[in-house]
Amino acid sequence: MKKISILGSTGSIGKQTLDVVRQHKDKFEVVAISANSSVDLLLEQIKEFKPKYVAVYNESSYIKLKSMIPSDINIEVLCGMEGLKTISSLPEIDVLLTAIVGMIGLVPTLEAIKAGKDIALANKETLVCAGDLVMSEAKKMGVSILPVDSEHSAIFQCLNGENNKEIEKIILTASGGPFRGKTKEELVNVTKNQALKHPNWSMGRKISIDSSTLMNKGLEVIEAKWLFGVEHDKIDVVVHPQSIIHSMVQFIDSSVIAQLGCPDMRLPIQYALSYPNRIECDFERLDLAKIATLTFENPDMDTFPCLKLAYETLKMGGTYSAVLNSANEILVSEFLEEKIGFYDIPKYIEKTLEAHTSIEKPTLEQILDIDKWAREYVSGLIK
Repeated sequence: MKKISILGSTGSIGKQTLDVVRQHKDKFEVVAISANSSVDLLLEQIKEFKPKYVAVYNESSYIKLKSMIPSDINIEVLCGMEGLKTISSLPEIDVLLTAIVGMIGLVPTLEAIKAGKDIALANKETLVCAGDLVMSEAKKMGVSILPVDSEHSAIFQCLNGENNKEIEKIILTASGGPFRGKTKEELVNVTKNQALKHPNWSMGRKISIDSSTLMNKGLEVIEAKWLFGVEHDKIDVVVHPQSIIHSMVQFIDSSVIAQLGCPDMRLPIQYALSYPNRIECDFERLDLAKIATLTFENPDMDTFPCLKLAYETLKMGGTYSAVLNSANEILVSEFLEEKIGFYDIPKYIEKTLEAHTSIEKPTLEQILDIDKWAREYVSGLIK
């Protein structure tokens, strides 16, 4: 029985994680869950999975949840960042699944690593902002970072039993998002509702917007460097609209190994939780004859400049990727509130990067300070 704690249990990845647990109650036990403010759903999850701990980041939602929990349910209710840190480093858990969105996931993840817990990682921002720091700490503590993103899970599976020094190229696949094939002129006035309509995946609002700008793929490129120890010039992106091949690895002997499957996030979630074993499931099986055709094309970085910006920050190193991420978080939020346009996102990210003085080998405190600076700077630009 593997005991897990889930950061972000009410989000898209969190709910799908609980669906995996629901199917394998003999293999996984949920010890702790957390959310920002979705207390009604959180209460349903508490009643079904009976965790020992729950953490609510938002203080007013924490107070509300405490008043809602029936007296016959024995659970410790925690609040804020301290609550997230506590449930991430509980002595009784084996794995922390971090499905929380944004920079908020960094500190609890580091707490879990320092406590010797394996990490099932669905929080891109942790490695984008602090990849060197996180991977160094994980190595020191002998902790496994198990990727949950479908693309990184695919690479992880392709490299199983292989020598990472024999990697020639990592090939991340991208669906192309809802605007694949569109021109700049067609995208100038797109709305948030158009951007939220992903053709293949069911995702949260922030990740859906990132997918529409291709920033999501840019963040995955940065993640791949840290997860697999390769440089930016060994990471390619190819657009694959069917989302059947989840990613590939090309080796020095010219062989290419790919991982395929139906687009279902529960598969990489389950693999991260069950690793190093595979377990049976009732997920849809891939029928290649039915699909018939798989297509590929190069990404259009002129129409989608966020991907180009991500590559540039990775090449420049230091804290540029952290600034890219922090500025993007603010700008996506503003776009969702219909306060800025689609192309304002890359425009203001670039301006923030230009104003930044990078730090090599930053500490956690420096990363958090830079995150705060970038958010304030880009907010000032918008105003």
